[in-house]
Amino acid sequence: MAKQIVIVGGGAGGLELATKLGNKFKNTASVDVLLLDKYPYHIWKPLFHEVAAGSLDVDMDGVDFRAHATNNHFEFQKGEVYQLDRENQEILIKAICDEHGEQLVPPRRVRYDTLVFAIGSITNDFNTAGVKTHCLTLDTTKQAEQFHSKILNEFLKLKANDSQTSLKINIIGAGATGVELAAELYKLTDLVSVYGFDKITRNSVEITLIEAAPRILSALPERISDSALKVLKELGVIVRTGTMVKEAHEKGVETTTGELINSNINVWCAGVKVPEFMNNIGGLATNKINQLVITETLQSESDENIFAIGDCASLQQKDGSYVPPRAQSAHQMADQCYKNICAQLDGHALSAFEYKDKGSLISFAEYTSVGFLSSVTNKKVFIEGSIARKLYVSLYRLHQAALHGYGKMLLLMLVGRINRRLRPKLKLH
Repeated sequence: MAKQIVIVGGGAGGLELATKLGNKFKNTASVDVLLLDKYPYHIWKPLFHEVAAGSLDVDMDGVDFRAHATNNHFEFQKGEVYQLDRENQEILIKAICDEHGEQLVPPRRVRYDTLVFAIGSITNDFNTAGVKTHCLTLDTTKQAEQFHSKILNEFLKLKANDSQTSLKINIIGAGATGVELAAELYKLTDLVSVYGFDKITRNSVEITLIEAAPRILSALPERISDSALKVLKELGVIVRTGTMVKEAHEKGVETTTGELINSNINVWCAGVKVPEFMNNIGGLATNKINQLVITETLQSESDENIFAIGDCASLQQKDGSYVPPRAQSAHQMADQCYKNICAQLDGHALSAFEYKDKGSLISFAEYTSVGFLSSVTNKKVFIEGSIARKLYVSLYRLHQAALHGYGKMLLLMLVGRINRRLRPKLKLH
């Protein structure tokens, strides 16, 4: 029987890993590679805020798992994992139902010899009252598209309304997602008037960015935070730092001081965690946000046949810090996991993973970008403007190259340039 490598989650790390393993073992009958995901396509998660604003069209820019699997010699199955049977080395998968609840595929079990969890993370609401009912999140492309539909509907109301009322949006959480979403929404107001929403301007939208920490982008150097704050204020964003949300309501959020910050739309972008089903799944060691605790070889502390990469993995580094939940972490872990799985299959020793922080970039739509790069001496080099913007775009291009190769990545760049001339600049439905 062939060795079965099963990868759960087709995000940045999981899909890159499946691609590399599929091509590695394409002529090896003794090894099969299977990718599982509950969605049929992949969108690079750092771009979800662009889906929400309509700058990115999932149907045009997504990677179809089945087509990609065929082109890269691995198998894809749609399915949502909910439990792990380590004794029999099987994962348990929920039934697949259509939109009407009719069962299409019954619950099933999938055997594995090597299992990799790469399911990413979701928004952490910290059990804040009202968030699940009255806040939108951007954990999936479906949620991002729902946000986009809602904001277009609100624009329709404004267009039909002769009064000068504005659309109020609260974004809770001033990490990268919250900051970039705020900028994308102003880009949306700048462009949407071209397509019949003639009454919509920047003054039609009031965006309040709410952050509990003393400054925005608190995980990044203070210089980046200061530059980002300046850009946001120039765009018109109201920034509220040191403000903790106590409860979300239908018409706004209430702070711990009792203040109500009114809004038409609340978007929760604060904090991350791993879905609850991962908490001690199969008896594996997990931390308080349900991440799998792994060793330096990216293997579970509890089971050497199980690996974890990306946001769902908790790895403490030699300096005591933890590998951060970023796209570059998932990319680097996917590379190391590939090497270690190959080594394990060959009976060789596995190598330790070492995270290299290559910097961080924050994009403010097409207005500007700011960030830093880490030099060979680990010195942080501050960059901004057009250079930072080009580097930000290049990160996505590197992800495309990892999936498709540099030749197809260049073709995708060319198609993108052509589409910018042929297609609307925004998704309008």
